[in-house]
Amino acid sequence: MKIGSREFDVKNHTYVMGILNVTPDSFSDGGNYTETDRALFHVEQMLEEGADLVDIGGESTRPGYVPVSEEEEIQRVCPIIEAIKSRFDVPVSLDTYKSKVAKAGIEAGADLINDIWGLQYEEMAEVIAKAGLPCCLMHNRREAVYGNFMEDVAADFARSLHIARKAGISEDRIILDPGVGFAKTYQQNLEIINRLEELRIFECPILLGASRKSVIGLTLDLPTAERLEGTLVTTVMAVMKGCSFVRVHDVKENVRAVKMAEAILGRR
Repeated sequence: MKIGSREFDVKNHTYVMGILNVTPDSFSDGGNYTETDRALFHVEQMLEEGADLVDIGGESTRPGYVPVSEEEEIQRVCPIIEAIKSRFDVPVSLDTYKSKVAKAGIEAGADLINDIWGLQYEEMAEVIAKAGLPCCLMHNRREAVYGNFMEDVAADFARSLHIARKAGISEDRIILDPGVGFAKTYQQNLEIINRLEELRIFECPILLGASRKSVIGLTLDLPTAERLEGTLVTTVMAVMKGCSFVRVHDVKENVRAVKMAEAILGRR
């Protein structure tokens, strides 16, 4: 899969996507990187630690978040995207479900659109298709109400893939994210991590984003700042289950975990 100017071997390796939240209220690092200089310094640090991609978010999607306007989100993310692309040779992912923000971000230089609503909002599919960019489609729904949990998740993904196909997005440009922490109970979050390999029926690369999330906090009874070890376990699980990407806050430690897990599995 090509993202930006880089080819990713999504069948044989797990890549690390570093998180850059340029928001004042994200659950883990809100307010830390809203200034351009601090954001760029953090990107430089993540690249030195081995990040393969950087994912930029301009609106918190934590439980109980307050939505921001498209204009405000654009003002947050576009200058940062432009600054990163002018200074670093790294693929940049934009985390948004709003088509207007996606369009502005693409014009600013974004290489991938990471959509937490799986193309179910506005004209997002058309914007991505027109730009010819790859995308990450996350599983999400309004309520955590399921008949058969994994079958329903698969049906939801099939719906997102149908929207993508209809708009002209080829499946070799699509990554799927199981959506840990979104419209799922605590037990369902654990279950979907344990059954990640079942999502490979779609023959799309899988991205796991479990870094510092509440499923870890609830399991270990730990605050956000102390969830590194739990995150590393989910990353190793992702490698073992054949995921192509992990989206994380702590790049250095997760890169090391991926390397060790892949060495044990004979992938290096």
